[in-house]
Amino acid sequence: MQNKARFFYLGDIMGEPGLTLVERNLAKLKAELGINIVIAQAENVSNGRGCTPEDFSRLKKAGVDFCTGGNWTLWEKSIYPQLNDPNQPIIRPANYPEGTPGLGWKYLDSSYGKVLLVSLIGKTVGRDSKLQLDNPLNRIDKILEEQESVDKVATIVNFHGDYSSEKVVIGHYLNGRVTAVIGDHWHVPTADGRLLDKGTAHITDVGMVGVLNASLGVKVSVILKRWRDGQIVPNELDSNGPWQLNGLMFDIDLSSGLALNAEQVNRIYE
Repeated sequence: MQNKARFFYLGDIMGEPGLTLVERNLAKLKAELGINIVIAQAENVSNGRGCTPEDFSRLKKAGVDFCTGGNWTLWEKSIYPQLNDPNQPIIRPANYPEGTPGLGWKYLDSSYGKVLLVSLIGKTVGRDSKLQLDNPLNRIDKILEEQESVDKVATIVNFHGDYSSEKVVIGHYLNGRVTAVIGDHWHVPTADGRLLDKGTAHITDVGMVGVLNASLGVKVSVILKRWRDGQIVPNELDSNGPWQLNGLMFDIDLSSGLALNAEQVNRIYE
């Protein structure tokens, strides 16, 4: 039996351009890099807001094994049955208020063993900034304590937040306790993907998958209408290339559940 496996976490897949990029390139990337398990941030897949069951199926068919959640995950109510089902590989943030649809942590039954995946959301994130959220550190402590007796090969924590300070601190807080802590939400990759000293792979923000020359996937011209001209206009996703694919790749020791390394993957497709 192998004693390690290679995981790959894809940043926010932004709309149809990001989804199409995954469909066209993920299989080749997995073969090139020897990736065994793929996790993706799927809160922006369907026209930039949420993820429909149809697009969720497309991601799985393309080779994504599990989808994490963020502040737009609950936008598409059609995905609620999958979010509520512990056997469907998609979650929303675990520190939402009690009674929120969906589950914030689930297990992926991989060929290597069980993998615990948890999503958390920061205290100040866009449209959810006024929600009475559970403290993410207290929430992850409780989840880890409750799941301590379960035999698992890895624990992956996704932290969806605006503040770099929160994203950095939670990495150190969970260092040595989980396999990886992956920050996202900015859609812009930070340059600090690394293995922390106690064996946890960490990055402040993993970036996105989608159009490169846009504002987080939205047409720059739309943002200028708001910023410069004060117009109230809806988002309009860009679809023109080039396109970017950002992620964090890390090997895990299946016996210890800790990471062995961490490597950023940042690809541009013309």
